[in-house]
Amino acid sequence: MRIAFYGSSLLSSYWNGAATYYRGLLRDLAARGHQVTFYEPDAFDRQKHRDIEPPEWAEVRVYEATESAMRAVVAEAARADVVVKASGVGVFDDALIEGVMKAARPDAIRIFWDVDAPATLAEITPAPDHALRRTLPSLDLVLTYGGGPPVIAAYEGLGARRCIPIYNALDPETHHPVPSDLRFAGDLNFLANRLPDREARVEEFFIKAAAHLPDRAFLLGGNGWHDKPMPSNIRQIGHVGTRDHNAFNTSCLAVLNVARDSMAAVGYSPATRVFEAAGAGACLITDAWVGLELFLKEGEEVLVARDGADVAEHVRSLTPERAKAIGEAARARILAEHTYARRGAEVDILLKREAERVRARGIAA
Repeated sequence: MRIAFYGSSLLSSYWNGAATYYRGLLRDLAARGHQVTFYEPDAFDRQKHRDIEPPEWAEVRVYEATESAMRAVVAEAARADVVVKASGVGVFDDALIEGVMKAARPDAIRIFWDVDAPATLAEITPAPDHALRRTLPSLDLVLTYGGGPPVIAAYEGLGARRCIPIYNALDPETHHPVPSDLRFAGDLNFLANRLPDREARVEEFFIKAAAHLPDRAFLLGGNGWHDKPMPSNIRQIGHVGTRDHNAFNTSCLAVLNVARDSMAAVGYSPATRVFEAAGAGACLITDAWVGLELFLKEGEEVLVARDGADVAEHVRSLTPERAKAIGEAARARILAEHTYARRGAEVDILLKREAERVRARGIAA
């Protein structure tokens, strides 16, 4: 099928945590014979911070962040068998969801793909006239990268015909064990951009943990932290491109994951970092959230912390031998159950079933 996918960016992970998710899924769908065109705006300096060049498995259309350019790419939705509008494009989101679904052919499959369901739902639930909310009943599918039963119930309660989580996963060709790199040496490494609904949890799980262990080395990667007061044992390195994520994850004793407030509250929302760390065979310490057991087993494949003191105790007591065993167990579990090949197979089946339903609808009409 010809898939027109309107998202934030396939080429850059700069202020764009969904990049790895898009790449893993769309690459697998292309391998299954689908023709993917990804439309991304030239916005937020992402084109200046590309992690990859346009891949052979997708056509990437970068358009100017202007209304006229947006309207031009919206019109191209009419060529596709599957039209996807993702959340968080960042420019013209309302116009895009209404425009591409209006431009789509009657026999096309219409999908809203939410990569931040808690935030989206918080925005549209109190707003009956929101563009996305008005569009929901006309869509064939809402797909989300997490959220589980609470998100499914919320979307279907707002009029979505069907909501299905397609969780984050691992692409073993891009995230895998590599030799350690002195640039990323540390006892606990943490990679995250500074966002308002994560900052308090970062203070608790990372900054307080570092304060508890002044003799241990903490490494922080990501944008926006330059003016945040921190203990002297935290070293900041700014944006880390995806090509360096493997080394970032393998060059330390353990890697930390901290969910944003909304993700932690909803649960069932494993971050991309969880799968990247596991794919590299890193020992992961994560904050606690409902649904974690669907992906990793506490104490054997992942270490779980309820606060900064727990994180500090994990780091203090962790030996290199145990860290290695946990990392290897996590990698085996994720490779067996949570790869993008598995997620791509799920989506491929969904698309084929929806195509049959749309055809039947056309015959009946």
